[in-house]
This record gives sequence, structure tokens and C-alpha cells, in this order.
Amino acid sequence: MTASTTPAPTRADAPAAAPAPAHVPSVHVRAAITWLAIFPLVSIGMLLLAPISESWHPILRALVLTAVVVPLAVYVVVPRLLRLHGAIVRRRTGR
Repeated sequence: MTASTTPAPTRADAPAAAPAPAHVPSVHVRAAITWLAIFPLVSIGMLLLAPISESWHPILRALVLTAVVVPLAVYVVVPRLLRLHGAIVRRRTGR
């Protein structure tokens, strides 16, 4: 039985150093930004859903509303608000 040996990685094979991570907002800022995204989406969603869901069970209304609001907030609204926040911070710090 022969042992297979793998050559030690050379400097060229080594992965490049990762760039410094961008400034991540504090948990409090992220919570405020998430609330700023969720509150209007839920409010508008409730107004739009009300006429067609009056006879629905409240759990079904909540299910449908959150099935629309959460992905919309996570994939569209929150990332845009975080980019806007980053632009404002960069402008203030003069970077």
C-alpha cells in the first residue's frame, strides 16, 4: 500500500487575502432599518388585503400577508435601505 502525498501549496496556490469587510451597521441600526421596511409594507398589505380577506380566518390572513411582506422586505427593501444608510454614512465621514 502506498501513501499518496499531496504537494504543499505554494504561494501561487494560496488563496488571496480577503478584502477588508465593509462597515456593518450596529444591531440597533439594522433593527431600525428593518422596522422602517416592515411597518409600511405590513400597513399597505393590510389595506390591500382587507377587501378580499374579510371572511378569512385571521391566521390565514397573517399567513398570506407575511408570505408577501417578508420576502419583499428581505430581498428588496432592506438591502436598498442598508445601501442608502451606507451612502449617508460615507458622505458624512467624507470617504
